[in-house]
Amino acid sequence: MARRLGWSEDQINNLHHFESRTDFTDKEKAALRLAERMTSDSHTIDDALFAELRKHFDEGEVIELLASIGLFNYFNRFNDALQMEPTK
Repeated sequence: MARRLGWSEDQINNLHHFESRTDFTDKEKAALRLAERMTSDSHTIDDALFAELRKHFDEGEVIELLASIGLFNYFNRFNDALQMEPTK
């Protein structure tokens, strides 16, 4: 999906370093911060992060981001529990 949205191979391969990279927009970084926190510890999502998100996204888009991240987290956990390998 990232490739279809125009991300480079370098961006995809170095996604874990998104904070220090200059080839991600502030909007992308805000969404990635949300994904990272929601995945690792959703209790760390605070008012400051929501304020940052609202600089780039309207309320509906924030809800869409939360739903999409949650759904993909579900798929990953489900597949991990069944020891399923990703397909290409």
